Amino acid sequence: MFSGIITHTGKIKKIMKTKNNCIIQIKSKLKFTKEEIGSSISCSGACLTLEKYNKNLSSFYLSSETLKRTIFNTSKIGDIINLEKSIKLGKRMSGHFVQGHVDTTTQVKKISPYGKTRLINFKLLNRYKKYLIHKGSITINGVSLTISKIYRDSFQISIIPHTLKWTNLINLKVKDSVNIEFDVLGKYIKNFIKNEN
Repeated sequence: MFSGIITHTGKIKKIMKTKNNCIIQIKSKLKFTKEEIGSSISCSGACLTLEKYNKNLSSFYLSSETLKRTIFNTSKIGDIINLEKSIKLGKRMSGHFVQGHVDTTTQVKKISPYGKTRLINFKLLNRYKKYLIHKGSITINGVSLTISKIYRDSFQISIIPHTLKWTNLINLKVKDSVNIEFDVLGKYIKNFIKNEN
């Protein structure tokens, strides 16, 4: 479980793909210990297992299912990745509960500067609109954000300067793809209501 509060980013240094899976190597200033090998790390919103760690290089395993559901299927060397360790019990909680289970990917539709803030519109298929709530939570590339507006075929996020500074969202351009995870509470409620009916 994660909070969606990003304090580190890393850069993809190596991608090793086989027929059914992939290993990516990320260079970052995020420190790990030997005890953390095998632990879950949010990499741009996808919960990945830390396979190896040596100095500032960390390696992660991606299954074929993860590749199919996330932006890592088209990732390139040099791409910037948001990184977050799992929540530690007893620490102050910000953001919202993020599982690291990417629901879908989508594209940036429009970017509008608003002072030092950026308003970014993301496309969204109609079947996912049921998970959107005005002022509700959503995770984009692992970042906990608030939905500011909902449109017929898209939604808008307002990204403040602090978030832009600490995450890869500052690099987004129109037509770029992002990982999306909808609020887990909303998904459980929708599923419960569907089963009750």
